[in-house]
Amino acid sequence: MEVDELFQIGDKIIYPMHGAGVIKSIEEKEFLGEKHRYYVINMPISNMQVMVPIGKLSKLGIRPIVNHLKLEDVLRIFHHGETTQLLPWKQRYDLNMKKIKTGKIEDGAEVVRDLMRRNKEKALNSSEKRMLDNARQILISELMLIGDCTELQATDLLNNSID
Repeated sequence: MEVDELFQIGDKIIYPMHGAGVIKSIEEKEFLGEKHRYYVINMPISNMQVMVPIGKLSKLGIRPIVNHLKLEDVLRIFHHGETTQLLPWKQRYDLNMKKIKTGKIEDGAEVVRDLMRRNKEKALNSSEKRMLDNARQILISELMLIGDCTELQATDLLNNSID
């Protein structure tokens, strides 16, 4: 049994591991002989559409984008938060992957901040480079929707903020 829709057309959401998007429509589709309702989400940063079963929202960790006040707090931590450098790369990679999968903006921002700082000190390996690129795209996509700005403006906000 599916729950009532938690979101409406036009709502801005985050789909962990994919980024921010806007709900374009709610559609009913038949799959394996059963009808299910789906959110159709436009993902502007990747220029794609995703269909998500309404009944699986909580399992997938989909949430609304944060408000401006929360964003200010996240950016403050992003600018001034401490980075732990002591972990070996495999443990650091696993920890960062867990943070990204939470879908929480503060966890994603920490991953981006820490990997950007580490990359300034020493080149990242290929796995961490991909992780940084993915985490940055997810964070940038949310910044774009919160601030109603372009990808370039959101990217500049991050690039100009790491000490």
